[in-house]
Amino acid sequence: MDSWNSTALKALSNVFGWIAFCAWSISFYPQVILNFKRKSVVGLNFDFVVLNLTKHSSYLIYNASVFFSSTVQRQYHKKYGSNQMIPVAANDVAFSTHAVLLTAFTLFQIAIYERGNQKVTKITMAIVLAAWSAVAICVFIAIPKHWWLWLVSCFSMLQVFMTVIKYIPQVIMNFKRKSTTGFSIGNILLDLLGGLTNYGQMAVQSIDQHSGVNFYGNIGKTLLSLASILFDLVFIVQHYLLYPGKKAERSPSLDQVNHESNVISSHHV
Repeated sequence: MDSWNSTALKALSNVFGWIAFCAWSISFYPQVILNFKRKSVVGLNFDFVVLNLTKHSSYLIYNASVFFSSTVQRQYHKKYGSNQMIPVAANDVAFSTHAVLLTAFTLFQIAIYERGNQKVTKITMAIVLAAWSAVAICVFIAIPKHWWLWLVSCFSMLQVFMTVIKYIPQVIMNFKRKSTTGFSIGNILLDLLGGLTNYGQMAVQSIDQHSGVNFYGNIGKTLLSLASILFDLVFIVQHYLLYPGKKAERSPSLDQVNHESNVISSHHV
């Protein structure tokens, strides 16, 4: 059903897609490795991880449904045109599956490693419960009317909503601690690369089709990329400009040395 006008653009889209897949998939490992090396999850916000699991679970449901369900695909073509490409590729499904597994493993690390007095807040638990309850209501509405495309779009919007709010607890935590120690910047840099190349893949498809349907027909994926890029930039500013850990560690030592030198000098005088 999918038709490309340019072989070169098709190849470029595949390159962008798999770069995004690799970058996003690898992005989970720096945090997992950091947790393992420190035997601690202090500095990693638990709300962020719980919201992230909800986000990736709903995204997996959406991607798998659109990619594998011929019924959903027929409804998509009926709504947006039979000549339009399905906006979910194999790398999207592969990424979502991997993301759910790695996020669940990070929760396992939270359970077994030193976590100080950190815990999942009641606000986050209420948000997650409300989110899945809303999706359950959508399921009961969609089933008798066979609104399968609308239903999977509900899952897509859920993951967009979670993407927007999941970063906020970690941003606030970094601000309060005036530190990003315990939260891997490698995760953020790779996530930024994934967001940019994912957006590039969608742009290439739109250029080939001479249509913007690929963006608003898959609004979840579009908003996902934009939201991820925005928050990644915030974390980069926090890590490298506002709370540069290494510099913060050196400064007290240097000040202490200067202070001791002044004291010694004053005694000699």
